[in-house]
Amino acid sequence: MALGKDYAAQDCSLARALEVVGERWTLLIVRDAFYGVRRFSDFLVHLDIPRAVLSARLQSLVDAGVLVKDGHDYVLTEMGRELWPVVHTLARWAEDHLSAEPCRVFVHLACGTEIGPDGRCAKCGRHVAPEELEIHAGPGVRRRTDPVSMVLRKPHRLLEPIRT
Repeated sequence: MALGKDYAAQDCSLARALEVVGERWTLLIVRDAFYGVRRFSDFLVHLDIPRAVLSARLQSLVDAGVLVKDGHDYVLTEMGRELWPVVHTLARWAEDHLSAEPCRVFVHLACGTEIGPDGRCAKCGRHVAPEELEIHAGPGVRRRTDPVSMVLRKPHRLLEPIRT
């Protein structure tokens, strides 16, 4: 029996969310959009994803209202930016349970302090919005040589567009 593409039989909000962000590669595209990746070619090289799959996932995210296409750029919408706690928490869960060291560290710009697993600044106690965060390469980041990875090694503000 073929694997279905939706969760129509499920009466569950999580199932509806998975219909939008649950396919392979989709959350990595959203993650990269938070990191400032905006162009198709940059998603392609950084994710090392098949071109047809990337096209389909980007279109799906645009159709769902998570991304908007602005010229050559794909930009997170407000709906997409609301996925930040999910992306951050899932990454922290993986760091805690599946890897030894964090690949990325997120610092609250106002306080200069790393945010915790719950998204709160350790110094001021606030939940920090993604646009108030700076991303730093962590000790567990792989030393890839693609142009996007090279740009992402340097600290920069989340959501700020990168250019390769």
